[in-house]
Amino acid sequence: MDGVPRVPEQRRPGSSEPRALRFGVLGPVRAWRGDEPVATGSPQQRALLAALLLREGRTATAAELIDALWGDEPPSQALAAVRTYASRLRKVLDPGVLVSESGGYAVRGLGEGALDLAVAQEWAAEAEKARNTGDLCHARDVLNRALSQWDGETLAGVPGPYAEAQRVRLEEWRLQLVETRLDMDLEQGCHAEAVSELTALTAAHPLRERLRELLMLALYRSGRQAEALAVYADTRRLLADELGVDPRPGLQELQQRILRADPGLAEPSAPMAEPVAIPVRPAQLPATVPDFTGRASFVRELSEVLASSSGSEGQVMAVSALAGIGGVGKTTLAVHVAHQARTAFPDGQLYVDLQGARARSAEPETVLGSFLRALGTADSAIPDSLEERAALYRSVLDGRRVLVLLDNARDAAQVRPLLPGTPGCAALVTSRVRMVDLAGAHLVDLDVMSPDEALALFTKIVGEERVGSEREAALDVVAACGFLPLAIRIAASRLASRRTWTVSVLAAKLADERRRLDELQAGDLAVKATFELGYGQLEPAQARAFRLLGLADGPDISLAAAAAVLDLPPEDTEDVLESLVDTSLLESAAPGRYRFHDLVRLYARACAERDEQPPTEREAALSRLLDFYLATAAGVYAIERPGDRLVEDLELTEYPGLRFAHGSAALDWLYSEASPLLACVQQAAGTGRLRRAVDLLWAAKDLTESGANSHQYEATARAMCDAARDSGDARAEGRARTTLTNVLLVYGRIQQAAEEAHRAMELAASVGDATAVSWVANDRGLICLHQSRYADGESFFNQAIEGHRAAGNRLGEAVTLANLSRAYLGLGNVSTAVSIARHSLAVHSELGRPMRRASAHFALGLALAKASRHTEALGQFTDAQDIFTEHRQRLWVGNTHFRMAEVHLGAARPAQAAQHAEQALALGCVGGDRMRGNVVALLGRALAALGQADRAKACWQDALGLYEQCGAAEAGEIRALLNGASTA
Repeated sequence: MDGVPRVPEQRRPGSSEPRALRFGVLGPVRAWRGDEPVATGSPQQRALLAALLLREGRTATAAELIDALWGDEPPSQALAAVRTYASRLRKVLDPGVLVSESGGYAVRGLGEGALDLAVAQEWAAEAEKARNTGDLCHARDVLNRALSQWDGETLAGVPGPYAEAQRVRLEEWRLQLVETRLDMDLEQGCHAEAVSELTALTAAHPLRERLRELLMLALYRSGRQAEALAVYADTRRLLADELGVDPRPGLQELQQRILRADPGLAEPSAPMAEPVAIPVRPAQLPATVPDFTGRASFVRELSEVLASSSGSEGQVMAVSALAGIGGVGKTTLAVHVAHQARTAFPDGQLYVDLQGARARSAEPETVLGSFLRALGTADSAIPDSLEERAALYRSVLDGRRVLVLLDNARDAAQVRPLLPGTPGCAALVTSRVRMVDLAGAHLVDLDVMSPDEALALFTKIVGEERVGSEREAALDVVAACGFLPLAIRIAASRLASRRTWTVSVLAAKLADERRRLDELQAGDLAVKATFELGYGQLEPAQARAFRLLGLADGPDISLAAAAAVLDLPPEDTEDVLESLVDTSLLESAAPGRYRFHDLVRLYARACAERDEQPPTEREAALSRLLDFYLATAAGVYAIERPGDRLVEDLELTEYPGLRFAHGSAALDWLYSEASPLLACVQQAAGTGRLRRAVDLLWAAKDLTESGANSHQYEATARAMCDAARDSGDARAEGRARTTLTNVLLVYGRIQQAAEEAHRAMELAASVGDATAVSWVANDRGLICLHQSRYADGESFFNQAIEGHRAAGNRLGEAVTLANLSRAYLGLGNVSTAVSIARHSLAVHSELGRPMRRASAHFALGLALAKASRHTEALGQFTDAQDIFTEHRQRLWVGNTHFRMAEVHLGAARPAQAAQHAEQALALGCVGGDRMRGNVVALLGRALAALGQADRAKACWQDALGLYEQCGAAEAGEIRALLNGASTA
């Protein structure tokens, strides 16, 4: 970050006094005392203050200040004016801040963090340092902090030649910082997010080639190769027209690399070379496996810890404790690392299997006797007691550099007597228990392999020839093994010893979850036996929790949900779950969240079927979990939709749910619980819990519009439709098809949505489910809007409004009124559309909770835009966008950006239109491919208006493909645009 301006006496904020002076130059020139603004006077007076602040505490003479304020044409009383400005500033600033010396002035004695420029330059320097060390996350964070110091144009409104020169310099620095941050964004894979910002920046700075280069790279990595090449074509033409030059070599090279799809643009990384180990004595380490694979970060981490004690200046005795479930590869990793580190411990390596997972583990005094003999101590010199043996052991190791590998430890008490006591030695410990009580230990939690590591291990054992021809089946095998090294080794060994089997045969055997653990055994290796050792050591309360928690589907489970499964208070639940985490049979996914390894979950379910008494407790546990989710989701729904009577028409629950004080906490819960909640719904298909599960799916309908969970929600809705149909439950099927209609509308699959809505209406009407009838009528009205059947839409919306009013559902009425406004808009009755949208907004405002009010703002914005009242429309869309953002409705935020882009383009502001369209593309929109086609087509129009014809054409070609794919009528309009562009 060359050229960073320096202001040495200013430092980062953090220790300033509460009432200390602060100054801002990265924006309007301002001053504050604490949080109170300080008047800085006229523009010329602010120019004087800025000149002094930017002189780094050095004195500025009167002549220099006159030149800074007026240049070559100062007024006749310039010197008097400077003295007056200085006098006025001295009165409002703290004593001693503005000082006079040598006929000039200076600003001195400012506190830490007193100038925003100083803060920005310090954050920028820290970002550069972090980036140089490879810590991109921290670098981006602090660089964003640096950029956040700006508040508009630098030295805004400050006159004079000095201010103008500094404004140019600091604005150039800001652009350099933005380019650096965007470069790091791309390095970290944030390509789609960067496109919107880069589009706006290239429009604002069309001749800045570095921004064009970053935009090309971001588009290419977002899968938009044609647009990336179009950016180059636009840039080349612009540079030729404006400056008569070609793009710089770096930009030309990038274009060529994009044309040939250079793999180097995907940022490949090379594995680190491993040092060659040279054996030394005594050498008790077991042989390392010849097919050791992956674990590079763990190997590096453990090697660094060992190196800290073995170096010539090592001052500590290093202890590393590896913990993980049985079969995760703790011993294999520890032995591999120990072999790599042998040269650093020339006085020997000791090894023992402490058998901590068995009923009778090794006694420390026995192990010490063995170690002392290996170190050359005569039997006659080995004392009898544990304490004496431990003391002698430490004495023998004093001054020696020995590595001790303590494998399969029971607990910290077993390990402590076996640890060396002097610098130069080190210990590696493996255990199923996290040794949090082993003082000074470097704790390492070993997880399963990555998919790539797992496939590499499987390939090494089976052979490249057999795996290469069936790669997908091999991926299925390692996934069925849960990427657990022991399971992969067993599966691969079975396949390697059966030449007539194909990889697909093995994958098919492992696909059956009920048989999977039985298949994963070979010789004396068995996954089930490994888990059995840990399960056998559990206390009764731990074993019950292990069994029951394994029944629940889903990637993880929260503490509150686990409490429902176990029917225990949260405090007791946390105690037992944390004890299971310490045994490595359960993982702590995040604070307050827990998960099983896939194979451990299968083993836990097998234990529940075998051991849980009475057997009805299994069903009762899952019923409590479903009650918990339904009761809590209904509470969230009620908070987000005050006035909606749906919550009164859901199935009753016996187990209570959580209660929330405010909406943000409720939404936090809903989105964090999305995957386990939907898994709970799907798990209830075909059981007596079906109706409650369908109602839970409806109560959690916000998940469809967030964009993050739409696919899982759709799969769950389809499963519940099938289950309800098979069980002959018309009420449940009608509601399930209502939820499926919602998600199909989000995806823009209108014909499918119409079919589901029609069937849902029939089912709901047949059983007198008035709530479902009203909401499905609203959905059928929305479908009519998509099909341009506005009169039919008006009819359905009026039916929905009538039903909501009959039920006293004011929220439903308000939502449907907003949609009815859009029907009138389609019918050409703009004034009525505006009036109804305002009515909807008024009802929403009365109800209080703003989430659904966004739909009224959105509808009113559409109506006002149609009336060419652009400023008012943008205000409504901004209000809608703020609410959608607050409530995490990502796809609706995207839709709102699209509508704002339409307004800006209609108002002849193509740069702003392009920026909003890019943001809509990055976020996604409700409406699927057709809506995406709308956004890309509009982006093309905005780019064409900006003179970027090639990129506009590329956008229209993308839009045409999307329209043709979904059979949209807009395809003809785009063909006309492309034909016009070709003949231009």
